[in-house]
Amino acid sequence: MITHKQLTLAEVFEDYQNKFDNDKYQFLSLLDEAINLDEIVPVSFVSHFHARTGRPRKHQLYPMLKALLLQRIFSIPTDTLLIVFLKYSQELRDFCGFDVVPDGSKFTRFKQDFLADLQSMFDYLVDLTEPICQKLNPALAGMTIFDTSGIEAWVTENNPKYANRIIKQLKVFKKSHNLDDSYDPYKAAYGSMPTHAAATPAIQQMYINGHFCYAYKFGIVTNGLGIVRDISFYNKDFLTAHPDIIVEKKSDSPDEDKSLADSKALLPVLIDFFQKHPLIEPKTFLGDAAFDTIEIYKSLFEDIGFRKAFIPLRVKLSMEGTDYTVNENGIPCCPHDSSLPMKREGSKSHLRSKLPTMKFVCPKMKWEYNPADKSKRRVCHCDNPCTTSSCGRMIYIYSEKNLRAYPGVERGSQEWDDTYKIRVNVEKSINQFKDSFCIANRKTQNEKTLHADLLLAGITQLVPVLVADKIHQHQYIRSLKSLIA
Repeated sequence: MITHKQLTLAEVFEDYQNKFDNDKYQFLSLLDEAINLDEIVPVSFVSHFHARTGRPRKHQLYPMLKALLLQRIFSIPTDTLLIVFLKYSQELRDFCGFDVVPDGSKFTRFKQDFLADLQSMFDYLVDLTEPICQKLNPALAGMTIFDTSGIEAWVTENNPKYANRIIKQLKVFKKSHNLDDSYDPYKAAYGSMPTHAAATPAIQQMYINGHFCYAYKFGIVTNGLGIVRDISFYNKDFLTAHPDIIVEKKSDSPDEDKSLADSKALLPVLIDFFQKHPLIEPKTFLGDAAFDTIEIYKSLFEDIGFRKAFIPLRVKLSMEGTDYTVNENGIPCCPHDSSLPMKREGSKSHLRSKLPTMKFVCPKMKWEYNPADKSKRRVCHCDNPCTTSSCGRMIYIYSEKNLRAYPGVERGSQEWDDTYKIRVNVEKSINQFKDSFCIANRKTQNEKTLHADLLLAGITQLVPVLVADKIHQHQYIRSLKSLIA
């Protein structure tokens, strides 16, 4: 029989201590040389912190920020373990600048009292890192990728027994009433459970990574490099400012509700983002199929100013008023054989929308050389031609008339396949926030604390961009740990 030993807090600390002891000199010297907090902390943050409180502050601003950033860099999951780390490491206390280590309530109060300042610091770092991203790869830096996720709150409803009990009861109900497979106990459980946690309406029921939970929802924007550009925390203030965003259940399907909520959240988030950062120009948008609506395409191109949108189709395209069909990628097909997609030929014609006119030719057309006049011409070799032209059928598509079918790029093309793979970077950033920066499994239900932790995670991801740029090691912009190693 294999015995399992539960690790004590001291043993967990020892593991972190060994890691720190091995890397401390290189790591601390690197941060000291490359990061000047005077350059990255907004003046408004400093002024607010040093405003009169009636008594002098026991712990200063920069030590608190350093400690909270190191907590995420070293993946220290709790404030309690961070305090243990600080108490037993003289070098770490000296680096942060602590004479006395703050207790847990001080860190919590700091996050809650200076939440708006942490937001300002994050936005300021976004502007500081944008020129670096543009210098590294303008194409990737010009991409805007959006996705949503949730942070599970410390509430009774997130106890696995809560949902499992309901699902088990509904499975028994299905069996006892001899119901067929059209009855889904999981969907029924989703419909029967409350929309939000009893503790606060802000903690919404969600379906994340294959399980039900009650979580605070947030949206994240990254560029093609995977560097975070914006974080939207869906608290009461945010939802009040954007009443069109849907948070209540509208169907019996968690996937449908998530798609609906995400599609309603996209445009308000992007509009706010580009207003805050006017120097960041919208060029290419990447998103999942939840954003496949005519209204979103129209706003992305006409209101925000994107040039291309990489969004998979949710439902089949239909082209009204035409004598031809289109395939799943929006490519016109031969009028006599819908299995034959027409061939794309480039067109340099651009309209006021800045979108190119798309030209498609007969799939059985070939370019042939005429030795007599040394010229090339199109020749259609179709046995059942749909036109009297010897060149074969030609179809011109004006993208602005159907942005959903032709969002500035041809679906199914090599450009589409190569570019859409980059969308995974936003999911990597979400996983980094939750796992490496320990945002997931925070034992609190306070929305201000979770919001601050999320912003600190964003700040921690942006710091390596500045460090890697200063030491000319741009391959490490995503991780200080890799840089240290």
